[in-house]
Amino acid sequence: MTPRDTTDSPRRRIVEAAVELLEKGGPDAVSTRAVAAAAGMQPPAIYRLFGDKEGLLEAVAEHGYAQFLESKRAQLDPEPQDAVEDLRRGWDMVVEFGISRPELFAVMSRATGREADMAHRAGLEILHGRVRRLAAGGWLRVDEELAAQIIQATGRGAVTTWHSTPAARRDPALLTALREAMVTAITRAEPVIPHAETGPAAAARALRAALPDDADVLSDAEQHLLREWLTRLAADGSPTAGTHANRRTR
Repeated sequence: MTPRDTTDSPRRRIVEAAVELLEKGGPDAVSTRAVAAAAGMQPPAIYRLFGDKEGLLEAVAEHGYAQFLESKRAQLDPEPQDAVEDLRRGWDMVVEFGISRPELFAVMSRATGREADMAHRAGLEILHGRVRRLAAGGWLRVDEELAAQIIQATGRGAVTTWHSTPAARRDPALLTALREAMVTAITRAEPVIPHAETGPAAAARALRAALPDDADVLSDAEQHLLREWLTRLAADGSPTAGTHANRRTR
């Protein structure tokens, strides 16, 4: 936190109440009346300390950056044995924060205030430090500035895509694939994604993709059943595994 946000200060109480409301109900839930009630204060206190709702959201962004930087610095290894693995850990941490705290992440991304900007720059310094270590170790295949931009773009893209995808269709493999695409784009390291499958799952995907929508040889019910079997095989490699998984979620 910034020095002005001392423990149990009115400002801190208001900001923490705003963060809680934001993460439960989004920006619309952060009304001055609701925040004041949650903080046990009167609405005029918010106007006196923050000016308006936008000023309050800027303070919320500062709070989020302070928390994020604290956790980022706590995990920072100034001399990692493996610079590429350190890059992966840093990317995963940013994406996990954005996925687990989407409303706060969105407010932080839109913030334009001085304190938020300073915190953002501090985060960039950590990122550029990682990139410099990659360059010093001979790992980089692109310019340092471009590498930093690719890291940022893939991280933000991963978070945005995750939240824009219906919950039932979200696949953690997407995050791994995007991270390794980033690693491959900027370093000479080998990606950790397994090689393409050649067993039943891969064959099921190929057959499912090749099935015509209007095959006369099968009835509608048979087509539906076949596609269901192929989907289970493609996902698990075993039709019974998919059945058991479905039973567990019912």
